[in-house]
Amino acid sequence: MSDPMDVLAPEHRRLRIGDAWRDAASGATFAVEDPATGKTIAEVADAGVVDGLAALDAAGRAMADWAATPPRKRSELLTATYRALTGRSEEVARLITLEMGKPLAEARAEVAYGAEFFRWFAEEAVRVEGRYGTAPAGGYRILTVPKPVGPCVFVTPWNFPLAMGARKIAPALAAGCTTVTKPAGQTPLTMLLLARIMEEVGVPPGVVNVVTTRRSGEVVSALLADTRTRKLSFTGSTEVGRVLLRQAADNVLRTSMELGGNAALIVCADADLDVALDGAMVAKMRNIGESCIAANRIYVEEPVREEFVARFTARMGALSVGPGLDDGVDVGALIDDASVTRIDELVADAVARGARVLVGGERPAGPGHFYPPTVLVDVPDDARMLGAEIFGPVAPVISFTSDDEVLAKANDTEHGLVGYVFTRDLQRALRFAEGLDTGMIGINRGLISDPSAPFGGVKQSGIGKEGSHEGILEYLDLTYAAIDLP
Repeated sequence: MSDPMDVLAPEHRRLRIGDAWRDAASGATFAVEDPATGKTIAEVADAGVVDGLAALDAAGRAMADWAATPPRKRSELLTATYRALTGRSEEVARLITLEMGKPLAEARAEVAYGAEFFRWFAEEAVRVEGRYGTAPAGGYRILTVPKPVGPCVFVTPWNFPLAMGARKIAPALAAGCTTVTKPAGQTPLTMLLLARIMEEVGVPPGVVNVVTTRRSGEVVSALLADTRTRKLSFTGSTEVGRVLLRQAADNVLRTSMELGGNAALIVCADADLDVALDGAMVAKMRNIGESCIAANRIYVEEPVREEFVARFTARMGALSVGPGLDDGVDVGALIDDASVTRIDELVADAVARGARVLVGGERPAGPGHFYPPTVLVDVPDDARMLGAEIFGPVAPVISFTSDDEVLAKANDTEHGLVGYVFTRDLQRALRFAEGLDTGMIGINRGLISDPSAPFGGVKQSGIGKEGSHEGILEYLDLTYAAIDLP
């Protein structure tokens, strides 16, 4: 099998600005490592403020022409990107696994998921509509015209290095906006490859710019302080989101924020346990648990607690752990050593407070950033992991005896991204759907992400929606014209 790095030539490991691939102005680079080995796999350009502003210059210069590009043409370029990604799925997936650590099967699924955003918004691009009507009092007409908001700055995370960029870039381009993307420093290679693919299919220079950097704070701050930036979309932690919101306020930027989560997964006694177990495995272990929508707290009603725990523990313990590019691996490497250390500390804290580990719970020796699938029971309410975003393959299971009790516990968090409920009682499901303080709910389903559905949270889990028809509206301003017509 060829080296996954072969798909990204050295000249395309630089900054994508306007019509050129260029080094950082300072000449600086930084290393990207393979989480499975800890070894460096590539050096990429380390941008500074001058490079970020050069990318914004390019986006600004391209803005008028791209906004004036016929919607059908924009749609065709997005469709071409979708086809290119699906046609090159294997090589893109291998690069994702190499720099991020997830198993190859998961990386292939991410390519399919990310590509769908380009197909979905290719279809939305030609359906952006205003309205024309008579004012209720008569005497004039009301005309509304949607227009692209302007150059957009995107800050994307490491856990889905293709899909999170696609979820922002596709609707922005469909609406007629130009973009500057700052990918996570741990996983910049996939975004650089996406930029190269979009260049190859004919997206005009300056429409998609990519700035890789280890100096994220200063570069992004400079971009947000520049009045040419009109939109910020960020996916990442609530802590960083708060900082960016404060900075965006100075220029009153449009913002979309997809922030942290602390999802509760609730298994009722009347649930189909086979369905609940399948759903729990997906909700907990998709992307090695490194997902904002991962099940962070699993609540199981007392009558079925013992059976659920036994079967869930057996399934978690049967998962194989190893480098994501190896055959048969279910659980790949976590993103870095700090992530493994943090998870190990959360488990140790829970055990010190009285929790019991049924499987896993010990950091393995050897190279790479691995942690085994872990199940804990008897987890007390004051355990740190119940209030933290675990972001790894660790599942605390807690029993409950009433719907009111579990709803109160599920909602006892600053986050409100997603919740999961498993029950065969329709009325009970609807009560949970209305009672959970979350932007999204999976009912008898552990996977809720879909490009055609509005993704986003409430409370401190974010602002705005991504995906669906609502997703393109985040990139449009509405102009109203009052037309005199007696």
